[in-house]
Amino acid sequence: MKQDPMTDAALSDALPRTDFLGHPKGLYVCFFTEMWERFSFYGMKALLLLYLIKYHRFSDDHGYNLIGAYGGLVYAAPVFGGLVADRWLGMRKSILLGGVLLCLGHFAMAVEGHPARVVDGVVMRDTRALQVFYFALALIIVGVGFLKANVSTLVGKLYAEQDPRREAGFSIYYAGVNLGGVISGVLCGWLGETFGWGYGFGAAGVGMLFGLATFVYGQRYLLGRAEPPDAPRLRERLLAGLSRETWIYVATFGGVLVGWQLIQRHSLMLDVPGLPQMSAVLWGMHAISVVLLGWIAWFLIFRCNRVQRQQMLVLLVLIVCCLVFFTLYEQTYGSWLLFSDRVMNRETNLFGWHYEWTAGQLTSLGSLFILLLAPILAWLWPRLDRLGINPSKPMKSALGLIVAGLAFLVLVWSARHPQANGMTALWCFVLAYFVLEVGEMLLSPIGLAAVTELSVPSVMGVMMGAWWLGTAYSEVLAALLGKLSAIQLPEDGAIVVADALAKYDALFVYSAKIGIAAGLLILLLTPLLKRGMHGAK
Repeated sequence: MKQDPMTDAALSDALPRTDFLGHPKGLYVCFFTEMWERFSFYGMKALLLLYLIKYHRFSDDHGYNLIGAYGGLVYAAPVFGGLVADRWLGMRKSILLGGVLLCLGHFAMAVEGHPARVVDGVVMRDTRALQVFYFALALIIVGVGFLKANVSTLVGKLYAEQDPRREAGFSIYYAGVNLGGVISGVLCGWLGETFGWGYGFGAAGVGMLFGLATFVYGQRYLLGRAEPPDAPRLRERLLAGLSRETWIYVATFGGVLVGWQLIQRHSLMLDVPGLPQMSAVLWGMHAISVVLLGWIAWFLIFRCNRVQRQQMLVLLVLIVCCLVFFTLYEQTYGSWLLFSDRVMNRETNLFGWHYEWTAGQLTSLGSLFILLLAPILAWLWPRLDRLGINPSKPMKSALGLIVAGLAFLVLVWSARHPQANGMTALWCFVLAYFVLEVGEMLLSPIGLAAVTELSVPSVMGVMMGAWWLGTAYSEVLAALLGKLSAIQLPEDGAIVVADALAKYDALFVYSAKIGIAAGLLILLLTPLLKRGMHGAK
């Protein structure tokens, strides 16, 4: 088994000379890089479904299909990004490559073209602008693939294996993710829905430029933990006299072209004899999953000892927890977004201040609550650990799933108790977001820490990719669930609020059952999973 190039002892010796506020300075480089990356990502995502339906006149079903395909591909791509970083490029170069692609993609999103119009009952769309739009999404998909998994992995690499600060570090890092989400939802959502979609998407591109500049400046604080594993091999000349590194960049552009073709076929179903009908995107994700799971099975059997094998199996269970949780969570950019846009009173009157929020702006609520919760939990977990009562990772994951289910019950109550004008209350929506984010803080940063703690070091990037592949499936499943509440909009865009509420009510009840049932199951399995972790917390 390939060993980590720096021992834990050596790393621990290095940490005190590079600490800031009790954590490695490299953590704050990752914090601000990911903050701006998530600013651009969530700023675009807050507008995406609304843009498709309101500007390009996609139906609800096709809008959900596209955001599901995009979300699936954008979170499947880190499987390849992690693999390339582990074997050839290293995390630093992979993050830089991803940052450049993301800047290009977000600025390309600002090309709106002409709004769709209905002529004799037929929707006429600007096909050239849509091709630019699909290509922009492909750039973002591949860019996230290189940046997302490797920044998360790099955070774990900055800590020694048994460093008790690791979970707190991931909670701080997670706060950076959500600081970007707060700013982007408010700013990009306001710009896009008030002044024009291109302004919102363009602001997301500017944010990504700041993220790329932050990482370029902060590379010196990464403790040498992000360099290529074999630099001479990366410089080897291959076909046409080009280096291995150059061919990686050529292949990356080929991946963008493949993504460009896949994403515009979001609603095209393929028939394979004897198998269910599925989209090209889902077939591609299944192919990635089969290869990845086959490789993981081979690695578990032939390259792991008993302890490593059991720890990796526990990690796979935690990845499944992530899949279920984010199937519920990602509805915030689907069914929750349309729920707030169509059937909710978004006006606030607080201490004489009156404001009507846009639906896109309200997506920032999740990130806002994460920011409020992160410092509390960053303090709480080490304190509970010192007292010997810190819940295990499986226990936290189980509780996170149950709490996520409860968030949907808040929305069920809201849908069944509308205001006098028939619309639902904004403050119930705010409460549902708060409950959901408590669940996220119990599950997601803890799960990311588990990937860096339970993985065999030589395959940490691949296992982080597996974590994001679980998230990829959750995007597809969230879109599939969202379609249960799809509404056929008349040409004038008017809807019957009571009928819409009935559809959202049924969807939210179903989602609540999924979260609570899955959480109870993991709760029952927690003793077994704890034994399989072999002392890892």
